[in-house]
Amino acid sequence: MNTLQEWVNLVCQELDLGDAVSLAAMQSRVLDLSRDVAHGVARPAAPLTAYLLGLAAGRSSDPETTADELAQRICLLAQRWSEDQGASSEPR
Repeated sequence: MNTLQEWVNLVCQELDLGDAVSLAAMQSRVLDLSRDVAHGVARPAAPLTAYLLGLAAGRSSDPETTADELAQRICLLAQRWSEDQGASSEPR
């Protein structure tokens, strides 16, 4: 087990989330989301966006499915943001 897995397991245990999420799905979902936001928007936006995703998913009756759907929407939003920012910075 690597450090990241150990840490996530420990935090899930501390927060009593062991049965609330699929750790493998959550890890790749949040890391992918963070990568897209960090590169497409700004690095500090990545952890804040991940936190907001967790809040939104936690309000749902099906957090696991909701988190997947919301993460996809946020990744598309970050891509559009990056494209819009690139287009607005091009010389006219």
